[in-house]
Amino acid sequence: MSLRDFLAKQFIDVIEWVEPEDGILAYRYPMQDREIQNGGKLTVRQSQFAVFVNEGRVADAFGPGLYTLTTQTLPILTYIMNWDKAFKSPFKSDVYFFSARIQTDQHWGTQNPISIRDKEFGAIRLRGFGIYSYHLSDAKTFYSKISGTRDLYRVADLEGQLRNTIIAKMTDTFAASQVPFLDMAANQGALAEKIGEQMKPAFAEYGLALDSFVVENLSLPEELQKVLDQRISMTMLGDMGRYTQYQVAQSIPVAAANEGGGAVGMGAGLGAGVAMGQAMMDAVKKATSTPAGGAAPAAAGTPGAETKFCGECGKPIPRSAKFCPECGKSQA
Repeated sequence: MSLRDFLAKQFIDVIEWVEPEDGILAYRYPMQDREIQNGGKLTVRQSQFAVFVNEGRVADAFGPGLYTLTTQTLPILTYIMNWDKAFKSPFKSDVYFFSARIQTDQHWGTQNPISIRDKEFGAIRLRGFGIYSYHLSDAKTFYSKISGTRDLYRVADLEGQLRNTIIAKMTDTFAASQVPFLDMAANQGALAEKIGEQMKPAFAEYGLALDSFVVENLSLPEELQKVLDQRISMTMLGDMGRYTQYQVAQSIPVAAANEGGGAVGMGAGLGAGVAMGQAMMDAVKKATSTPAGGAAPAAAGTPGAETKFCGECGKPIPRSAKFCPECGKSQA
């Protein structure tokens, strides 16, 4: 090295990094034509890590604190460089700073529905979205597996990888849980906790720690949601026979409130409604009691082939009767 080259070099006495903005995970300290002075100072703030890399190999890592760079504070780097215990000369090394702050309000969501097998509905497609937070916990691992030699590595650069990891773990959790969709949607807090526990090892592989995971919404695609709504409606209606009885009972006060001829007409309509309801219930009973392979015989004493219903009062009467024995209405 010539004297001019030596004088052109700059010797670094203080190494530190102040984050200029949010969203930075790793920063390479500028070392072009610069060497670190023996006995120089390294400042690592409370929310940071620092890593020294020599000739492509990770040497020493530092947590928060103020360090004087000597053979005592750089044991691994000293071993790599084969320095004796009294080295005095400046040295060359790459220095990387890492932000250990919690990265909050990170969003995840399913770009496409994920298919799972549900106990109640069979195969369904599920959508979901929410937020999570994490922080960098192992600078060496993060440098080796994620950031590498880049001058700057941002949160946005990692977003896609973490989102895909979350979706993969969600699918595995759903498949293993065997919990119906309706139960999952009603217990999103417990579901988020379970998914978070499944994801922590995956984050640790990147040198990260998952701090929180929140499921804000679980839903079905629109066409499946309509089918679910129809099924819920049918479940709420319950037995069709009881539903018909309820409808008829609701119409009785309306008929009683009418006077004169209107009441007569309403009574006739009510009788027809009762008759229709009775016929529907009889049909349901016959369908449920008919044995496989043949029709069930008509039960004796029940309104069937030998009876009919009065159009006036709705009472069952013999089919051959010309007048209703109850109200006297002609049946011609």
